Amino acid sequence: MINRETFVELMSGVCSPVTVVTATTADGRPHGTTVSSLASLSLDPPLVSFALDRASRLLPHLQPGDRVGVNILGAHQRELASTFARRRGSGSKFDGVTWTLRAGLPYLPESAGWTAGHVERHVDGGDHILLVVCVEEAEPTPAAPLIYARRVFGTHTPLAVAS
Repeated sequence: MINRETFVELMSGVCSPVTVVTATTADGRPHGTTVSSLASLSLDPPLVSFALDRASRLLPHLQPGDRVGVNILGAHQRELASTFARRRGSGSKFDGVTWTLRAGLPYLPESAGWTAGHVERHVDGGDHILLVVCVEEAEPTPAAPLIYARRVFGTHTPLAVAS
């Protein structure tokens, strides 16, 4: 078995999209956290997946059948990624953040993309839970996405075309 540090170093070299996953509680309060494990899972039906730490404060609000929003952050939204990655005490991560409701879910304007759907199921993944989401709404934009690799934020740059 490999040691934890080797695994963490290996995975830091895998570029990942930066998203803020959101939900609304029964009393209307917004919840959200930064997630860098969003992946396309299926085209038919349209499914995506992402993983949450078992200790995530968002996880209790994303049980099978619950609705979920995924804000795919743009390259200009690095600050939002940091804001939603922090653990908060008594305050809300949405304090001081521009947001609105979209399809009943917290939405961050000017994101590089948006999708919403319902949690179809949970899959055990060690210290994380993989959430499978059936996509019901999607809006791509031409904005450059925010990417995380080697412990820094960046974005994608196409390679020059060979002549």
